[in-house]
Amino acid sequence: MAFLYKAPLEDPGLLLRELIKREDIIVAPGVYNAAVALLAERMGFKAAYLSGAALTGSLAMPDLGLITLSELALFTRYITRVVKIPIIVDADTGFGEAINVERTVRELEDAGAAAIQIEDQVLPKKCGHLKGKQLIPPEEMVKKIIAAVEARRRETVIIARTDARGVEGLEAAIERANLYVEAGADVIFPEALESLEEFKEFAKRVKAPLLANMTEFGRTPYITVDEFREAGYKIVIFPVTTFRASMKASAEVLAEIMEKGTQKHILNKLMTRKEFYDLIGYYEYEERDREIAERASRLVSKARSRVGS
Repeated sequence: MAFLYKAPLEDPGLLLRELIKREDIIVAPGVYNAAVALLAERMGFKAAYLSGAALTGSLAMPDLGLITLSELALFTRYITRVVKIPIIVDADTGFGEAINVERTVRELEDAGAAAIQIEDQVLPKKCGHLKGKQLIPPEEMVKKIIAAVEARRRETVIIARTDARGVEGLEAAIERANLYVEAGADVIFPEALESLEEFKEFAKRVKAPLLANMTEFGRTPYITVDEFREAGYKIVIFPVTTFRASMKASAEVLAEIMEKGTQKHILNKLMTRKEFYDLIGYYEYEERDREIAERASRLVSKARSRVGS
């Protein structure tokens, strides 16, 4: 039996590039830990998005760029060791200036990222759907993109996000996006567009693979995957949906226990032990442990036989 942890993909970025070419659109749900990523893979999603907002939220922190590069790389490794689908990693502003972005790309590549996303906000950054965002000058973002492209050692996809729509307007977002394409970005992510018409206009004027963010409770209205496909988008993310669902479900379960002193009336809302064990391959771990124990026992018995003879 092989070692249970999966070997990382040799070039996950190449796999993602092939998906972008082959698929009409890639639906990448947001994940924030390895179990949720594995669940997404088992349910048939072909890629997933390690959301900075969901990850920091799971650590009870706001999405203000508080997480460190080493923490992000660690969680990326936790995820990429158990799934074979490409993982798009939200690296916020790249953890510093252009020279820092080079290290960011190398660290996240080593952790198994298929794509690395950086954005053009200043620190402390904000959620893309909140007011009060500030942007770095276009030339500073171009420097970061050039650094990211030249730092990669594989076919890692570099995604450039622009938050200009909510600060300077749609025209400025389109202008920045085209500049980022010229700088070498593989995919453009226009954040917080405010209508399907804006998404269509953006797609008409920016000639690159495009990523759309279908988050909840933000400035973007609810648009379906089919509508994004028809508008010309290649990737759509649902970055915080699983985290919000998990928090809501946990709150309901805790309220039930507080009120009734038992969970037995809501077992239908819980993943069963068997379902979870099947997901993570629990019995394969047990079988592996038995196999190692049997081999060790035979080795010790053989050694004792030699001593006794």
